[in-house]
Amino acid sequence: MTLEQQLSGGNDAAVLFPLTTLASRDTYALALKTDAGHCLLARYSRTQNSSDLDRSINHFERALDLFPMDHLYRPAALFNLATAKFLSCQADGRHLELDIPINLFQDALDSRPTDHPDRAITQLHLAIALLSRFAKRGFQTDADSAEELLREVLDVCHANSHIYRAALIAIESSALHSAESIDANNLGQERPAASTIPLSPNQLAYLVTWLLQRDDPHALDEVISLHYDALGYYNAMHRCRGQLLCNLGSMLSTRFKRRGNAEDLDHAITLQREALALHPVGHPNRYQSLNHYANELSTRFDQQGNDEDLDQAIALHREVLAFCPVGHIFRYASLNNLANQLSTRFDRRGNFEDLDQSIALAREALALRPVGHADRPKSLNDLGNHLFTRFRHQGDDKDFDEAIALNREALDLLPVGHTDRSTSLNNLAIELSTRFDKRGDDEDLDEAIALHRETLALSPVGHAHRFGSLNNLAVRLSTRFHHRGNREDLDESLENLRYASTLLTRNDSHQVFLHDSFATVYLLLYRPRFDGTGAGEDHVSLNAAMHHLKTAANVVSAGLLPRLRKSLSWVRHARQHSHDTELEAHATSMQLLDAYMSTTASVSSRHNIMRGSPSTLAVDAASCALRNGDVCRAVELLEQGRTIIWTQMTRLRTPLDSLQTRGDHAAALVKRFRDLSSLLGKPPANYPKETPRVDVEAQETRYRRLVEDWNGVVEEIRNIEGFSRFLLPPLFSDLQEAARDGPIIVLVASKYSCDAIIIPHKQPPTNIQLPTNLEKLQTLVVKLKSTSRPALAKALIELWDDVVRPVVDILGGFARQHSRIWWCPTSVFNFLPLHAAGEYRKDGQFLSKLYISSYTPSLTALIKARRSHARSLSVPFAAIGQNCPAGHSSESTLEFVEPELDLVRSLLPKPPTVSFTKIMSVDATRSRALRALQDNAWLHFSCYGTQNYEDPFNSAFLMRDQPLSLLDITQTDLSRHEFAFLSACDTAVGDSSTPDEVIHLAAGLQFAGVKSVVGTLWEVTDATVQRLVEEFYKNFCKDGKMNSKRAARALHQAVHSLASDKDMPLDQRIVFVHIGI
Repeated sequence: MTLEQQLSGGNDAAVLFPLTTLASRDTYALALKTDAGHCLLARYSRTQNSSDLDRSINHFERALDLFPMDHLYRPAALFNLATAKFLSCQADGRHLELDIPINLFQDALDSRPTDHPDRAITQLHLAIALLSRFAKRGFQTDADSAEELLREVLDVCHANSHIYRAALIAIESSALHSAESIDANNLGQERPAASTIPLSPNQLAYLVTWLLQRDDPHALDEVISLHYDALGYYNAMHRCRGQLLCNLGSMLSTRFKRRGNAEDLDHAITLQREALALHPVGHPNRYQSLNHYANELSTRFDQQGNDEDLDQAIALHREVLAFCPVGHIFRYASLNNLANQLSTRFDRRGNFEDLDQSIALAREALALRPVGHADRPKSLNDLGNHLFTRFRHQGDDKDFDEAIALNREALDLLPVGHTDRSTSLNNLAIELSTRFDKRGDDEDLDEAIALHRETLALSPVGHAHRFGSLNNLAVRLSTRFHHRGNREDLDESLENLRYASTLLTRNDSHQVFLHDSFATVYLLLYRPRFDGTGAGEDHVSLNAAMHHLKTAANVVSAGLLPRLRKSLSWVRHARQHSHDTELEAHATSMQLLDAYMSTTASVSSRHNIMRGSPSTLAVDAASCALRNGDVCRAVELLEQGRTIIWTQMTRLRTPLDSLQTRGDHAAALVKRFRDLSSLLGKPPANYPKETPRVDVEAQETRYRRLVEDWNGVVEEIRNIEGFSRFLLPPLFSDLQEAARDGPIIVLVASKYSCDAIIIPHKQPPTNIQLPTNLEKLQTLVVKLKSTSRPALAKALIELWDDVVRPVVDILGGFARQHSRIWWCPTSVFNFLPLHAAGEYRKDGQFLSKLYISSYTPSLTALIKARRSHARSLSVPFAAIGQNCPAGHSSESTLEFVEPELDLVRSLLPKPPTVSFTKIMSVDATRSRALRALQDNAWLHFSCYGTQNYEDPFNSAFLMRDQPLSLLDITQTDLSRHEFAFLSACDTAVGDSSTPDEVIHLAAGLQFAGVKSVVGTLWEVTDATVQRLVEEFYKNFCKDGKMNSKRAARALHQAVHSLASDKDMPLDQRIVFVHIGI
């Protein structure tokens, strides 16, 4: 797999920022120029962007111009300009121009008499500049002068002082003199007390900037030690402490990047957090502190993959941007940082709002970098990267073409030798590779490989992008082998990957890319052998490929969405090659999909995730298990991979009464589980469009943190004896309990096979391969939408022949005739009226004449519906009718609603057996209906029903003011409810894009807790409703008792009573179905 494109330069304005102590309160303009100069110099030390350094020099020059020759602060202005000029000479290799900063330092020193407190630090900087000129030109006079200056520093400073130690570092790192050349006897001499004061953050920052360019490990450790010593001096109340904490944090982060010790990074983040606390809102240094903290969190996220670090970094970057209004000198940097982090989060979670916003921010950043600006290539690269990401996910060629154009422009602006050239080379190479995949032009592939080679050449050992360069080149070499068959390409690809694997730590999130790339190469090796005989296949390579795909799916630090994508790739390749890990791959994918969906609070968002996932994952897994002869495993996989949204909701209502009695620790866990479940079960806030994005993201972060806490409690509960499988996918032995009152027929529709599984209560399950396929079933669904009796009857005959009769032929061994059976359809079977299948001829066979059919969306739902609980002596029954809902005219008034409710009342047992409540017309509002739903365990709805196919959780019963939606129902605990009759249209038909989520009103009521539900598959007429309701309740309540288990038989008998009416259309006779016990 090709790594994501590289962002141009990481985060901006992110390293050391010294205190400005030079300007008086009367010289505000000077302070602004000096502050701006320091900030630009600090950013340069991280990004090495020469334009920052040039602008820093410009600010310092203008500051110097403000002072007359004899002004008190002129030496300080000379010192600032000298420092920036010196760094510029070092950066560009202009050693001939070192005379300029040396003269400036000398002028500053000459203006500071022997007793001046800043004389020693000026001598130190001048000595460093002289040593640099000596290294370039070899003038011994420079070395002698530097040694004299440094020895004077040693003479006047205490041996433990920062300036003294810095002078020693300068001597040692210059290689002019060994440490032994310093008189040991002098180290213990008494020095003036004032010299024991540590260097200021400002002075330490300059020393660090110079030393970091020398890449001296000892020097870095010594500078960090100097910072720690300074912390001991600058206590919590000192104004320098915040800057010092930031600088020390940055040094620890630098050491982490060079040596990989995670403790350094963690400590750096702790220091940045403390520094931010010292810079509250309104503090002039809060901007820099926020930036530091955000960047360290981003670094840790890149290494460890902790989503909370990424979310917090984004929140901090948003606050930074608020500090940088239009016209602010650092607005560009802030826009860039936030855009890059949002793009990273999109890769992690797939929220297109993040990606679209990153593109908008990057466009604004580019507008601030017009043609001719030194940072324009960086902006071009970043915007091109974000557009290319959107193209990969949405396929808009305009994004693709613009991305290539932007990266070509960026590359044209970056000559050979430019530090950012490798980034542009890499990005353009990836885009050309993608264009080759789309259009097949060999020139694109060859150019991409050439660009990747140049990128690798610019990423030597130790370079941050070396792993990515090796990986990307390896992937494209394997692509060229696949198309041209040159074995040298494949061998080089494998060699690069093996080398790349040595560059990553075990927990590095980039392991997911590495293993995916390895899998690609090994899959190419799994071919007839290359010796020309074609004898056999390389199964070792196939096993290696599957191993790497499995490993990629289990790289925890990579995040749930990337892992899910890798697991689906594992499924695809394991199926294609009939590998024995296919079932494991399916189970892993379903587990990751469940975990990924659980991190979002909104059920609509979860449904959108399901829409973006393979809709046949569960049925394909079951089909695989059936082909392998494992019927029980097929049932388990179906239960694990279907109705995921409902399952996640019902987990939060899991009863734990049996755990409550296991001791104090168990009781505490129960309380914690219930408290967290209650918080997670609350409906998410509906934010107005104008709500700041940072507030929405903060809520999302809190929700994810709650999910993590909830998962932790669940793991603790599983450690208690007897609860090891708490909330894990159920085993077949548990699921078989659903067949306690009659066999269940699970129908599996996959493109690989169509099967029926008969599950009896005690006997082993039986699998029946059906004489049909997915394409025929999809065509049958269309045929069954016909209202023409001949066409509908013909379709129902086909349903009988291809699906139902093969089951009935076997079912006799498990259920006596006229007994109850339950259908659990999957995939396209969800849209077939199985209960109505028959031969539709005189003396022909009909399922309805053999068995009483009910449906269940899942086996777990049926098991939960059968749980018994104490019943009240009086049956609370509410009949809710709405004949003229909001938005409907008087012409569409349902005339028979009130007569229907009165009919129901007349057929129900009288008080005290039934306590009847009628809610009608103007009283039937959303809130009143919802209250009746909560207060009554028996329900009858008569109203308009709507199925929202775009957002099925907004399917609803239409009330007088607002709809009573499926979402309202799901957020209501109906665990003690017995029965609901839904006299409305389309209450038992789901969403075709996610059929196995079974999202409709009838299923929603059952998942919410209602044991027995009668619903409709399509539109129903008033005449049908009147006749069927009367027949149903006559049978349901014929002995004056109320029992929800009778609903299926009562509906069965009512439908049969209508069958003799030849005037009633066939589609109306079969429109009602029963769901539940």
